[in-house]
Amino acid sequence: MADPKDFMNIPRVEQPEEHPSERISHWDEYQQSMPQEDVEEQASRCMDCGTPFCQTGIEWSGVASGCPLYNVIPEWNELVSRGKWREAFDRLMKTNNFPEFTGRVCPAPCEGACTAALPTSPVNIKTIEQAIVDKAYQEGWIKPMPPHERTSKQVAVVGSGPAGLTAADELNKAGHHVTVYERDDRLGGLLMYGIPNMKLDKKWVNRRIAILEDEGIRFKTGVSIGEDVSFEKLETTYDAVIVCTGAQKHRDLPIEGRELNGVHFAMDYLKDSTKTLLDDHQSYNQKISAKNKNVVVIGGGDTGADCVASALRQEAKSIVQFGKHPALPETRPLDNPWPEYPQVFSLDYAYKETKVTKGEDPREYSIQTQRFVGDEDGKIIGLETVRIVSDVDEAGQSYMRECENSKEFWPVDLVLIAIGFVGVEQEIDHAGLAVNQRGSLAANRKTYQTNRAKVFGAGDARRGQSLVVNAIREGREAADSCHQYLMETAQLTS
Repeated sequence: MADPKDFMNIPRVEQPEEHPSERISHWDEYQQSMPQEDVEEQASRCMDCGTPFCQTGIEWSGVASGCPLYNVIPEWNELVSRGKWREAFDRLMKTNNFPEFTGRVCPAPCEGACTAALPTSPVNIKTIEQAIVDKAYQEGWIKPMPPHERTSKQVAVVGSGPAGLTAADELNKAGHHVTVYERDDRLGGLLMYGIPNMKLDKKWVNRRIAILEDEGIRFKTGVSIGEDVSFEKLETTYDAVIVCTGAQKHRDLPIEGRELNGVHFAMDYLKDSTKTLLDDHQSYNQKISAKNKNVVVIGGGDTGADCVASALRQEAKSIVQFGKHPALPETRPLDNPWPEYPQVFSLDYAYKETKVTKGEDPREYSIQTQRFVGDEDGKIIGLETVRIVSDVDEAGQSYMRECENSKEFWPVDLVLIAIGFVGVEQEIDHAGLAVNQRGSLAANRKTYQTNRAKVFGAGDARRGQSLVVNAIREGREAADSCHQYLMETAQLTS
């Protein structure tokens, strides 16, 4: 390993970014490449600690701690620090099918569990991961590698998001014939239409899909299972089916005025914005635009932040984001100890941009929307809110209490609801697949099998809305279970 004191002697350096005032004028990725010598120096900060919590992949208090993919992080950090980039790439690909995606959009729970964070600051693992895979593409190390032999088994994968692509990749490598069905006009699922281009340029998604196609995977877009093709037809045509449709049933806000024109789900807005960008206004008319509008985003998560950044690029007049919780503390509270993911205040890319261009952070905390207000034509013109605080009742149960005299009126032209999802969409339920109380597929955690033996479920469709790394892990594990099922059925019929 490098100098064992490097984590103290070398300060953490963040990945370079284009200045917020410049990047809001376009939709290209705002993060820039770190020079190779700097990446190698940052990698040398890895302590090679006895218990690498960075790769443990467990959950503390319901939040990921360490890498859910169990990436062998200390090994490729060590190799990068010694300039052995090809070997580092080989280590990375042992556990992660698509590091070009996770290296860009993962919130890096590995860094939250990094031991170096205790005395100083965590190793910049995410930046190093992205640098490894980007170099691999530049050097030509990533190329189509179709399987040498094929089985007779046919597998259908429903959904082309990170879980679906991973499952298809793994099963194709095992020699099975894989067909991926996607109801949208483009492949990638949330990688394509759920994450804005400035965080994940769609050319990287298309590049990887082209490789998967060259390796033998068949892709069918614009096909909705349950409408264009019945689920029963899918089951009779294929030897196994893996459902990776995501958790796309929106959590709604059923309050007065919800039906007003100008109130939309955040994901519909993000999808519309990306389609407008990719189609270049030639074959698609933008439906939801923030241009010259007062925008309110309801929901304090990553999706809400992406809406803020998108509205900035569309030249919104004003932008406010509502969150029902108070602002996070500047440092870890006592009930959020290492190696839990640090729940601390930070400025996401969208908030940096808003602060620089609008003069202030767009977030409003401990606030709840009570009703939407419209004009005579049924168009949104404002909304009413109250401030809320956490309290405890006589039984010791916590609840949110409305603050007295805290009503406010906010002029608004566009409202984006970003308060999460509540499971798979209804057509999956119509296919006869059992769902649990959370509205997700009731698939076994170990085998990923549903109530139908040849049908498997993975990713957000099974576990609910989660991280890309969790989707990739579930895609890998579901594919492994599906492969075992196919081999067992092959032996029974031989």
